[in-house]
Amino acid sequence: MGAIGIVVRACAPLAPAAAAAPAPSGSSSRDAAQAQRWSKPTRTGRVLVLGGTGRVGGSTATALSKLRPDLGILVGGRNRFDREKGESIAAKLGGQSEFVQVDTRNAGMLEEALQGVDLVVHTAGPFQRAEECTVLQAAISTKTPYIDVCDDTDYSWRAKGFHEQAKAAGVPAITTAGIYPGVSNVMAAELVHAARSENGEPERLRFFYYTAGTGGAGPTILTTSFLLLGEDVIAYNKGEEIKLKPYSGALNIDFGKGVRKKNVYLLNLPEVKSAFKILGVPTVSARFGTAPFFWNWGMQAFANFLPVEFLRDRNKVQKLVQSVDPLVRAVDGIAGEHVSMRVDLDCSNGRNTIGLFTHKKLSVSVGFATAAFALAVLEGNTQPGVWFPEEPEGIRIEARKLLLERASQGTSTFVMNKPSWMVETDPKEVGLGIFV
Repeated sequence: MGAIGIVVRACAPLAPAAAAAPAPSGSSSRDAAQAQRWSKPTRTGRVLVLGGTGRVGGSTATALSKLRPDLGILVGGRNRFDREKGESIAAKLGGQSEFVQVDTRNAGMLEEALQGVDLVVHTAGPFQRAEECTVLQAAISTKTPYIDVCDDTDYSWRAKGFHEQAKAAGVPAITTAGIYPGVSNVMAAELVHAARSENGEPERLRFFYYTAGTGGAGPTILTTSFLLLGEDVIAYNKGEEIKLKPYSGALNIDFGKGVRKKNVYLLNLPEVKSAFKILGVPTVSARFGTAPFFWNWGMQAFANFLPVEFLRDRNKVQKLVQSVDPLVRAVDGIAGEHVSMRVDLDCSNGRNTIGLFTHKKLSVSVGFATAAFALAVLEGNTQPGVWFPEEPEGIRIEARKLLLERASQGTSTFVMNKPSWMVETDPKEVGLGIFV
């Protein structure tokens, strides 16, 4: 959630990535060489942000300029109607920034735009119902590192299908590299890693998300939400894949200070499948909720009463979004932009830990989250191939802490590997000072 122009002629070196951990005894010379490659800084000058005139892309460009003022960021827009907004964003970024017109549906235009670019960040959603990975294919063809903010299960696994091509071309690529999915995947990977390092075997992993209104993220997020209502929810229960009804299975989840308890509902989100397959947790699910509360009722009504064929038709859904967008914008002004992510892990030894991430503005937070992945790739923390964020080849384990530090800038709450009672607003005491 998902749920995601500058031309600089002179290139400046990136700060070195975190030093690679020493190779364990008995490891091959190949592993040692790989660790050495990861630890080397790279020289870079330009980052192309596709969809840069949108809420997610513009926020990403802004965050990148704050985290790395020396970077050049090409603000990509689809057509001449994006030019005025793109030029305004570029002017605010300063330096040699400029707008670049790039139609993501045109392979030739894409490949031309990628010439001399050190990283392409694909935020031009929605990704639902997209049949081709045009940007990723262009990145592989031009040997350009790549990340996207995909929030669609089918698209993310279609992207994963280009793994061998990217690997052969020496291109590092990460799919679902936004805030959720993205940062939430890394949080889950860190919880699982910590549990196993203490001899705990993960049994259940649950993703919970809350966003006030659309989080100020614009009609693309609303379109994504409606399209997800046309998909069966894929979840996993004790190793078995199950299908559930979208926006069902409500739970009341405590997101801690600033958000407190909110109802969340099942949605088909890509981190469920990737976490199940990559992290090896047998029971995995994801739920999402919004505010005001009547938006949740509306989402349930759409899921229950609109024909599935309508909800799966991208053009029809976009027309629906255009009709309700003015009302949504008005309510957003009252609801605010709070975003909160809670990731819960239960282990066989009774251990329960959570990660909690809360920010007052999704429109700002999603930019820092995406920028954190962009810098991780630029700093050499990703191997060639197409990866999900929780894979160590996507973001090496030693680099996850830095990624989370960058992504959590401006958060009101960010905690990892804590028992739930330490962050919930009203933990229950069972006696003798023991909370659950």
